[in-house]
Amino acid sequence: MLPQPEQKASDEGTVRDPAGEREAALLRAVAAGDRAAFETLYRCYFPRLGRFLQRVLRHPHLVEEALNDAMYVVWNKAASFNGRSKVSTWIFAIAYRRALKCLAGYDAALEFDADQAESPEPGPDRILMNRERDALLAHALAQMTPEHRAVIELTYFHGCRYQEIAQIVGCPVDTVKTRMFHARKRLRCLLPGHEEDFA
Repeated sequence: MLPQPEQKASDEGTVRDPAGEREAALLRAVAAGDRAAFETLYRCYFPRLGRFLQRVLRHPHLVEEALNDAMYVVWNKAASFNGRSKVSTWIFAIAYRRALKCLAGYDAALEFDADQAESPEPGPDRILMNRERDALLAHALAQMTPEHRAVIELTYFHGCRYQEIAQIVGCPVDTVKTRMFHARKRLRCLLPGHEEDFA
């Protein structure tokens, strides 16, 4: 799971999110037509959205298309951001909708490519084990629906709470919980004997 954004308590007892405030300021600048602010926001979100979309879409050329489409929407619709959610929730929601549109227009079967499984390399003694684990997980996720892949990805790799996921994918929180229940159940079936490796 990704580290949580830095948060600080203000004098009034509310929790501040400096990273979220920086992103909101960037988005306001983008809304005013600031290209440099957009480039900064794009660089910030490119790796995060790329990983998310890779797991949802499972096809490299669709990932690039969906990511660029999503960021194009961010550029054009920045002024419509109303601040009722975090900037990241708003951007991920746009990317998720673009991913579903890309999938709807793609007729070929999406195939699993073991070479695309990411492999963090903490040390030489764990490289092979990490690659095998990541390949197993990627293969299992490739067999799940985009909706189930999305809740797994947003929860475990982006640290989103159910409320945020509901905003991103555009459904009630209870639906997110149901999808997560079924996604975990499916993962247990697809990864028998490996449940502890992915806890």
